[in-house]
Formats: sequence, structure tokens, C-alpha cells
Amino acid sequence: MQYKTLNNGLRIPQLGYGVWKVPNEEATSAVKQALESSYRLIDTARVYGNETGVGEAIAGSNVSREDLFITTKVRNKEQGYENTLKAFDASLEKLGLDYVDLYLIHWPMPKHDMYVETYKALEKIYKDGRAKAIGVCNFDIEHLERIMGECEIKPAVNQVECHPFLQQTELKKFCREHDIQLEAYSPLMNGTNVMQESVIQEIADDYGKTPAQVILRWHLQTDVVVIPKTVTPSRMEENIDVFDFELSASDMEKIATLDRNERNNQVPNENNNME
Repeated sequence: MQYKTLNNGLRIPQLGYGVWKVPNEEATSAVKQALESSYRLIDTARVYGNETGVGEAIAGSNVSREDLFITTKVRNKEQGYENTLKAFDASLEKLGLDYVDLYLIHWPMPKHDMYVETYKALEKIYKDGRAKAIGVCNFDIEHLERIMGECEIKPAVNQVECHPFLQQTELKKFCREHDIQLEAYSPLMNGTNVMQESVIQEIADDYGKTPAQVILRWHLQTDVVVIPKTVTPSRMEENIDVFDFELSASDMEKIATLDRNERNNQVPNENNNME
């Protein structure tokens, strides 16, 4: 495993396991399998409804808590200072943990204008030692600038949709300049179009790897933390088997040409759904 160091000195595994859309009743076995496959970063969220299942997998694992990196997120309808503190307590209870390694705001929801006060609740949680790091999801540059202008603690992470068809070049540059770690969800574009892209398939053939492995390797080489999701054990093994090869500069350039600003998920400024 490779690690990145966040702006507060905390080390985060560069490749983790996401449980978006994994039902709670399946989450325990899925996370258990992920831990057995050497994943140590587990990414969940309050809105996913599977924190209990994730917590049961952690409790039943023989991996020490200190070796795990657990992320969860405050859901949109629980934003606001006091609501966020209560939501965090509920997440800890469901996870069965005394602390999480990373706590994130799930969406900025600019229309509702609560993300600054929500982030101030995250700052309290961080100062109390109950989250080792805090950050945001789906934040554009304007949202990050406001947080940095009105809050005390710089976000450690910005988790956003990112894949070869949506490379987030400007956002990556901004985050790099401000020492905010970019983390990619839907890194394989949910297994859709990008996996069939001929450039990706040709590179995969050259290295004797799968398209998914090439894409994940591309993420790693662009200094992004990546959290692919699958419930299939063989694909879990495939996704983590990306540390024994390196893409050439020319192959990285070929993948760079695929950017087309194509999203599978909502535009951050347009998602104001209180869920």
C-alpha cells in the first residue's frame, strides 16, 4: 500500500474501499472481505445507511483499529452546527467507534447556505479528538475558498467524482496549491463507458493488466486517493493489485487526452437535495 500525508500530518492509504450503494445487510460481509484483501481505508456515509454493517465488520476483524482508516460523512438533511454534532454522535454509535479518521461534509448545498456552520461543527469534532482529520466532498473551488476564508482549519481532503472522462484538472491544481488532498469517488466511472475506451484497453493490453487496474494506476500517479467500490471478491483483489507496475509518461499523456468533463453524478452547485 502507498500512503499520502494529509496537511495535518495524518497518513491516509492511497487506495481504499467505498461502500456507496452497498445495502447494510451486505456491508458487513463486503467490508470483511475488503479487510481480508488488505484494504485499510473504508469509506462510508450517513446517507448510505450502512454504517452499522461497516461497524460490525470492523468489530469482527482481527485488524487493529490503529491500522484502519475509517471515513464517514454528514448527510445533507443533518447539516447545521448542532445537527451535525448530533449526526456525528449517531455515526460513531452505528460504527461502534470512539473516533473516525476522517469526517466530511457530503455536499455543499449552496442554495441552503449551511456548509460554513456545518464545517465549524467539524472543527469542534476535530479539536475534541473524535475525528483525526476533517474535510469536504463535492466542493468546487468557490466553496473551498469560502471555507478557508471563514473557518479556522483548512480541509484535509476534498472527495469528488474523478475519472479519465472527468479529470478535474483545475480543481486538482487548486487543491495541490493549497495542500488539500483530492480523493476520487466513482474512479472507474461506476464501471461504465470509460472501461470500454479503446485507449484504456490498449494500454491494459500492453501491461497485461485490466482496464480497471490501468485507471486506478492513473489515479495513483496523479497523486489522488482513490476508493473503488465493488462487492465481488475477485474485483476487490483486482482493484488493489496495482502497485507492481507504473504507467509510462506517454501513457499518462494518452489518458490525459480523454478528459471530456463527463459526469455520472450531480454538479455540486446544482445538488441542493435535503436528503
